[in-house]
Amino acid sequence: MAKKEEKKTKRPTAEKRLIQAEKRREINKAFKTRMRTAARKFKAAITGGDTSIISAALSEAYSLLDKGVKRGLIKLNKASRDKARMAAKAASGKAA
Repeated sequence: MAKKEEKKTKRPTAEKRLIQAEKRREINKAFKTRMRTAARKFKAAITGGDTSIISAALSEAYSLLDKGVKRGLIKLNKASRDKARMAAKAASGKAA
């Protein structure tokens, strides 16, 4: 008969790290959702055409993108690219 292998217990610090990683994963996931929602609100504001709503949505999206970079959720170049595209759409949306 083969011996049953016993599962090695994790050290308390490893268990703590797993718990911390899970918490951070949930927080980061929620923040990424907020970033995407802000981008969708901006696109909706562009289709609406009201300049005050467009500028408010653009400002919120900029802020969340910058915070995402600071937290390490997205890279600086991606945030810059997204902000440039939003600015171009906002300029064309305000002009139209």
